[in-house]
Amino acid sequence: MLQTKPHFRSFEEYLEYDDGTDCLYELFNGELIEVPPESGFNVEIANFLFAIFLPIVGHRRIRGHGLELEVRGEPRNRFPDLTILRQEHIQQLARRNTVRLSMAAPLLVVEVVSSGELQQNRDYVAKRNQYQDIGIPEYWLIDPAPQTITVLQLQAGVYGEVGVFRAADRLLSPQFPDLTLTAEQVLSAGEPEAGD
Repeated sequence: MLQTKPHFRSFEEYLEYDDGTDCLYELFNGELIEVPPESGFNVEIANFLFAIFLPIVGHRRIRGHGLELEVRGEPRNRFPDLTILRQEHIQQLARRNTVRLSMAAPLLVVEVVSSGELQQNRDYVAKRNQYQDIGIPEYWLIDPAPQTITVLQLQAGVYGEVGVFRAADRLLSPQFPDLTLTAEQVLSAGEPEAGD
């Protein structure tokens, strides 16, 4: 028997769908597009940041790649590599790990950029516009290829660059000004350099 792909007329209809798997899907023009697994190195960087933020905000306010953000445009949802939530989100996400447009925006979203032109465009342009649109105050783009971390801050509804950080540069985070991380620490996922 041939199975047809489901088509969703609304985000609410999509939220009610369960295919019985643990797959993550982006909703694009009403159709499901499976989100491929992250690279091991991208996960290491996100895990390192999880450990850094753990004593600052506690484990309930940090979410990894499985957190879903509803956004406007296509696709209608995103799965950031790391998200720092507001206190109010803890109760709101108890049933489903999805931040809806009707909720307050998370405080910080981090994306570790994968290699390739399509992925670069997705993180630097499409996601930037979508995260800006829903009012996320701070967005980090961690790009292992050029070894840079771009920190963006929402000001008057538009992202402005706080800075592009490299090597021993200390990251500046408007939402978390007491962080004492360097770009090198993040880009190496906390591993000391050879010879250290």
